[in-house]
Amino acid sequence: MTYTGDVTVGGPADVRELPALSIAKLAVGPFDNNAYLLRCAATGDGLLIDAAAEPDRLLALIGNDRLGTVVTTHQHGDHWQALAQIVKVTGAQTIAHPLDAPELPVEPGRLVRHGDTITFGEVSLEVIHLRGHTPGSIALLFDDGGDRPHLFTGDSLFPGGVGNTWKDPERFSQLYADVSERLFDRLPDETWFYPGHGKDSTLGAERSSLPEWKARGW
Repeated sequence: MTYTGDVTVGGPADVRELPALSIAKLAVGPFDNNAYLLRCAATGDGLLIDAAAEPDRLLALIGNDRLGTVVTTHQHGDHWQALAQIVKVTGAQTIAHPLDAPELPVEPGRLVRHGDTITFGEVSLEVIHLRGHTPGSIALLFDDGGDRPHLFTGDSLFPGGVGNTWKDPERFSQLYADVSERLFDRLPDETWFYPGHGKDSTLGAERSSLPEWKARGW
């Protein structure tokens, strides 16, 4: 079946199978958050991006397979409501950026910064720090040199614009600069990105709108 990334709260996960890993996207909670379960094809090791809400549904998605890591993309509460329960049940290590870590309900077992690598099984993800939505927001990049990179952007990039910076010009300028320089200037149009809420997109589909985003300031 073809992956679309179109999921609804209460509905099933949408699963994308890549040669090196699978990506299961599940919508959870009252704010329609996306949680992503990544699993290494070679070893079965799992990594969860944002234990946002509904721990029972997330645990059902994880099943009896190993979950070694939970990465929280940023400090906002709608992205970690299920974190404590998931960690209690699975014993998974937690990871976050040091600037957002103090706001989380579980102290991270590992702090990561821009350019660091997170490995699970035989899969590696690159940490990309995107400042502005929160001080310590991070994106995660999977790029094994295949047909397209895969990018998990939290609330820093969505189809149609960058994340909310609450009409603060300084924060918007920082986020726009980071998204432009660290994502669009570096990665190809084929890059598929998976945001913290709503539908997926590609950098190519959004690239022509960058000047409009900059002009409108949000």
